[in-house]
Amino acid sequence: MANSGVQRFRLPDVGEGLVDAEILQWYVKPGDRVEVNQMICEIETAKAAVELPSPFAGTVTELLVEEGATVDVGTPIIAVDDGTGGDGPGDGAAEETEEREKPLVGYGEKAASTKRRPRRRPAPAEAAANGGTAAPPAEPAPAPEPAPAVPEQAAPAGPVLTKPPVRKLAKDLGVDLRSVTPTGEGGLVTREDVRRTAEGEPAAAPVAAEAEVPTPVAPAPAADRSALEERIPVKGVRKRTAAAMVSSAFTAPHVTEFLQVDVTKTMKAVRRLRERPEFAGVKVSPLLLVARALLTAVRRHPEVNAAWDEQAQEIVVKHYVNLGIAAATDLGLVVPNVKDAHAKPLPELAQSLQELTETARAGKTSPADMTGGTITITNVGVFGVDAGTPILNPGEAAILAFGQIRDMPWAHKGELKLRKVTTLSLSFDHRLVDGELGSKVLRDIGAFLEDPEGTALSWG
Repeated sequence: MANSGVQRFRLPDVGEGLVDAEILQWYVKPGDRVEVNQMICEIETAKAAVELPSPFAGTVTELLVEEGATVDVGTPIIAVDDGTGGDGPGDGAAEETEEREKPLVGYGEKAASTKRRPRRRPAPAEAAANGGTAAPPAEPAPAPEPAPAVPEQAAPAGPVLTKPPVRKLAKDLGVDLRSVTPTGEGGLVTREDVRRTAEGEPAAAPVAAEAEVPTPVAPAPAADRSALEERIPVKGVRKRTAAAMVSSAFTAPHVTEFLQVDVTKTMKAVRRLRERPEFAGVKVSPLLLVARALLTAVRRHPEVNAAWDEQAQEIVVKHYVNLGIAAATDLGLVVPNVKDAHAKPLPELAQSLQELTETARAGKTSPADMTGGTITITNVGVFGVDAGTPILNPGEAAILAFGQIRDMPWAHKGELKLRKVTTLSLSFDHRLVDGELGSKVLRDIGAFLEDPEGTALSWG
């Protein structure tokens, strides 16, 4: 009979209609005390990586899902004893708890294979998980793996900083990332850190701002080339992005137009904005004025901020702008958006863009910030790229690519001078946006960036 005080926390839908998520990392283990709203694990959904808070206070009795497992929404993932009940038959509260803990449809026997079987840092109480007798606390049972035991270390309060391939390597080698001493820049756990821990070697001194140099590998025979290949599971954010891009590319007829622009005045305006008190503590970059240019063009040509309703066979023009900013992260490409960007004054827009990009790069974008976008900017210039043909986000009519800003010879006031020049690329859905409208939008964006202060005054 289950303890009546044991509460089971079911995986919630942390977004809009999500169906499953992967358990990336547990922050707690059986025997730990947790409080309400204490972060207990990190999960990756189809939209973002997020941390889950505990809805209960009490003692963790069991982790029901292993790290790396993907489970459906509604599946119990952790059991917490809140200390309110007792054991034994005839306890009505216990029967009620058992009823509440019955698995959802599709769960049940299959869940037995997903229950957490400790492979490292085993607690004495866990030794009897498969029907055996628990060892006395003073004499822990030896680890079942032949690899050397990992020294016990205090788990960090937050998530371990590492990349998905390294996280997979640690899982394959049976290494607890929380026990690894990071040597990468900014506390990043590297492949070598994981391998050293697995082999029981002492940690190397942390490397400051140095790129990890791969160990040379001798050429392998053709038959053994698979040993030199790395396979990365396509799931979570990366899987959803791939599916969305394929759907967009083969559903919406794409057209891309290009425009080179002299942005010398934009760069001067950026420097002046950085000196103004209302921008203190906020990052001011050319992207801010590119965003303002796009918002201005949308105000002049609202039909470009639209969506195609296939079922109703209607074009839906949206008189609000949720501005998407494409960001490359360790989880893959994500496109969070600034809600109601059209209504924000420039300092507030700058603050929103900064918070959005910082949160995305930390892998903590909320699902709410990933939905509802109406038009997008992708800044390919940060990678040293001049231009591209960006693919539309599903449900949007246009996307603007902002290329790198370069010193180029340019005809200015009848003379050839060295000016700051960039290339803009506008991709649009030809069902909603014809060539005339797309050209006008791109022209207006370019005109704003050629003279942001003068254009803003003349256009209002």
